[in-house]
Amino acid sequence: MAGKDGDRFSTATRLRLLGEQTAARVYRSQTKRQARRSRLTGRAALLALVLCSLVLALAYPIRQYVSQRAEIADLERQQAQARERVEQLRDLKARWQDDAYAEQQIRLRLHYVMPGETGYIVIDPDAAKRARADRAMAARPWYVNIWDGVDRADKP
Repeated sequence: MAGKDGDRFSTATRLRLLGEQTAARVYRSQTKRQARRSRLTGRAALLALVLCSLVLALAYPIRQYVSQRAEIADLERQQAQARERVEQLRDLKARWQDDAYAEQQIRLRLHYVMPGETGYIVIDPDAAKRARADRAMAARPWYVNIWDGVDRADKP
């Protein structure tokens, strides 16, 4: 027995027992993991399949809903712009019904004057020079005008 007790406490025996205990723990943890993994894998696969089928079933209707909502918002914006334009045109029509506004616009746009008034039109001097140059260019042949245009475009 003394030999057995000495054997029991020897380093080799202790290491062997420690190795066996560790191997038993590793084996137990692996079997638990494998049991858990196999049970969760089936559920996870079924859950993934259900989720994928839901996503595929709802993707097209949701896309249609979003595009229709965007189209509705765009049409409402266009309708608001059209209403605003109608209001502007109604205001303009009401202004043209007023004789004072019509007279003001006639004077401004057509350069009319009332009897007894003197009308003046101011001509821009640069515009007069351009008009004279245009008349001079019109008297020349067309190909000369084109060549002059090329020369002018070439200059910085």
